[in-house]
Amino acid sequence: MIVPSEEMATETLSLEMQLEKAEQKAAEMHDAFLRAKAETENIRRRAQEEITKAHKFAVEGFAEAMLAVKDSLEMSLKVEAPSVESIKEGVEATLRQLAHVFEQNKLVAVIPAKGEKLDPMKHQAISTVPSDQAPNTIVEVLQKGYMLSDRLLRPAIVIVSAAK
Repeated sequence: MIVPSEEMATETLSLEMQLEKAEQKAAEMHDAFLRAKAETENIRRRAQEEITKAHKFAVEGFAEAMLAVKDSLEMSLKVEAPSVESIKEGVEATLRQLAHVFEQNKLVAVIPAKGEKLDPMKHQAISTVPSDQAPNTIVEVLQKGYMLSDRLLRPAIVIVSAAK
């Protein structure tokens, strides 16, 4: 037969052990929480640094490709006695280089055809002229527009027909 005080002592000892285990488990969980929080903060900081680098160097490929075009232009200025024909050939070669750079970087010209309907998302009408064509039809293209991938950088400047 166990004396009540012995029973209480055993029960107290058991409760103390349970409390100690619970405190140990809580300390482990707190440590795991702090580690997870620190890791999350590190991931967030690294992601922010990557985004900053991406913004800073976003045009790096385009800039590298443009260096060849700049080199060609500088070389053309070094020619001692250029003829009109050699200048024209140099300009055409440089223009081909530039067109290739544009193509590589998905920079596409917006050149509407005469008779095409005005698209306000790609064209900017600066004038209207009387014409036999339907209203808001492109009569003349004054300046090409450009798109970068699917984003309009500059609209094509056009003259459109007016309603009679």
